[in-house]
Formats: sequence, C-alpha cells, structure tokens
Amino acid sequence: MNAVLNVPIEPYPDVPKRAFEPGPPGTEITIRGLTKHFAGWPLYENFDLDIPKNRIVSVFGPNGCGKSTLINMIAGLIPIDSGEILFDGKSLKETKIGYVFQNYREALFPWMRTIDNIAYPLRLEGRSKAEVDRRMQELVASFDVKFDLNRFPYELSGGQQQTASIMRALANGPEVLFLDEPFSALDFEMTLFIREKLQEVFMHTGTTMLLVSHDLEEAVYLADQVLLLTKRPTKIAEILAYGEARPRTVETLSDAGFVATKKRSLEVFQREVRR
Repeated sequence: MNAVLNVPIEPYPDVPKRAFEPGPPGTEITIRGLTKHFAGWPLYENFDLDIPKNRIVSVFGPNGCGKSTLINMIAGLIPIDSGEILFDGKSLKETKIGYVFQNYREALFPWMRTIDNIAYPLRLEGRSKAEVDRRMQELVASFDVKFDLNRFPYELSGGQQQTASIMRALANGPEVLFLDEPFSALDFEMTLFIREKLQEVFMHTGTTMLLVSHDLEEAVYLADQVLLLTKRPTKIAEILAYGEARPRTVETLSDAGFVATKKRSLEVFQREVRR
C-alpha cells in the first residue's frame, strides 16, 4: 500500500526574495517582482516598473495583456501572487487613491443622490459638514456642473454619471488617480469635455494619474509617458516620453512630437501583436 503524505502543495515554487530596490528620485509608484497567474498561466512574472510622480502615464497594449489587471493590482482591487508595490515609499493603506471605473453605471450607488455619491469619500474620512459642503462647491465650480446633483445617478445621462464618478474620485484629494478606460462608454462630445477637465485638474493639482486606454490617440494626447506592454506573459515593450506643454488642444494632434510619438507607439503595438 502506497503511503500518502498530507503535505500542502505550494502553487508556485519558493523564490528567494529580492532586496527591494527603490525607484529613482521623483518616483510615485514602485513595483518590484510583481507576479500574477490566472488558472496556472502567467500574466505577469517578476515585473518591475517605476511610475513617476506628478505625471500622467497611459497604459497601452494588445488585447488580453492585462492593462486593467495591472492598475487593479496596483490599486489593491486584485490580489497579487507575489511582489511589492509602494507609493512614494508607503503602503497602499497609507496612501490616498481615487479610482474611475469604466462602467459608471455600476460605480455609483443607485440609492444615493448624486451629490451624496460624490461626497461619500469625505464622509468616510469623517469630514465635517462644512468641509464637505466647501469641497462640493469647489468640485462643482471646477467641473462647471450644469446638471442637478440632487437627482439619483440613474436619472442622469452616461456622461453626467461619469463626470460624477470622476468628481467622487477626486473629492478627497488623492495622491494617485486610476482611470480604467473612462471614455469607452461615452459619446465623442462628452469624451472631449472630460479629457479637458482631467487636463485642468492635473494642471491645477499635479495629481499622478494612471490611465488605461484602448484608443491610441487618446493615450498619447493625455500622457506624459506612454507605457507600452507586450503580449502575455506581459512585460514592458517600451516607455515613450511625450513632453508637449499643456493645455493640449486640437492643434496638438498635428504637432510633430505628437505625430512621432503616436507613430512609434503604433509600430511597437503592431510588433507585439504579430509576435
């Protein structure tokens, strides 16, 4: 009779932990050794990345490479198998973050008025009514809100709901703002409006932003850096800097730097898709 040992099976072999290497000065998010498997297949393995402070970084890559998964792991919405992620040297729990979801219809609480949705992070922090009211007035002025915030989210248009989602994500002054394809369900007019508002917020606050986009023009237009990813197991294909001054306008789209960055991004993307 064969003996059966009651020994727990480790999903992955033990790997000696590397000494943590901090990013260069000016790094907002430091990722070291990030590993994530799905159904036994690697998505990210020993992935390192430094995301600079006070910059907008767009994430772009082939379908299925894990763009949204990456920012969800950084934001703590999806657990990682191993690795370390620090925010300006701090843990996620010590860091204020904001998150704008792709599906705005599921992001807002339908039983709350829109203004209460926006104020929710402030109330979680225990802010006084006066502080909440003052911050609401600032956000309304900043986004030039014309619709009635006392209505429930389901009474608003899609663009109005996504505007409210962004206002909520910014309400408590996050150090990092995550945006997961925030324009994908919006019409073109609303996309242009929210693009400009995000630019204004960034120019006013310098909030570090990490944006996932499936639209290359949009990714380059908003970014200071374009993070181009490979197919899975996902690695960094290339990081492109784009230093056009803000505010960026329709003229930006014909700027030589924009055209060159978009062209190079497309070349890298096509190279990775064909591999």
